[in-house]
Amino acid sequence: MQAQPEGLSLFEYGEKILQILYFDHAKICLEFEIEDDTIIAINFCDKALNTVVEGALSRGIMRQMEAWFEGEIREFDLPFFATGTPFQLMVWEETLKIPYGETISYGELARRIGRPKAARAVGAALGANPIPIIIPCHRIVGSTGKLTGFGGGLPIKSMLLAHEQEVLKRS
Repeated sequence: MQAQPEGLSLFEYGEKILQILYFDHAKICLEFEIEDDTIIAINFCDKALNTVVEGALSRGIMRQMEAWFEGEIREFDLPFFATGTPFQLMVWEETLKIPYGETISYGELARRIGRPKAARAVGAALGANPIPIIIPCHRIVGSTGKLTGFGGGLPIKSMLLAHEQEVLKRS
């Protein structure tokens, strides 16, 4: 393993190096998994295990996440790679098209991808989303508008939706 700054999480496996970056905001803690200068996963966490930010991509992630939570940007311009089945990729791609501050139902998302009877499968695909917030699965709600399922928990989903609404009201 190569020398690294104290607290920086780098893991070698084969020829690959996995970097772990933490974004710890007053409202949320996120753990980014970065490989080959590409975000491959975002996980929700209780607290950051380190505060080291090294490299252009890491600084860009931190800058864009701060800007998003401050309401300065509404979408991200960050390199990411999501691995999934063809159906999951289709769901995630359509999810990226949902405008900031808007919500749609699982059934509506199923209709948009041409699979009107696949609302539950859409929910399962969203549950497997490896890049939440950037792929904004928090914008999908139940058919009655009720908040349902979210990898970070319903309080986090509620906070993200309320945040987007608050930003829209300010603009």
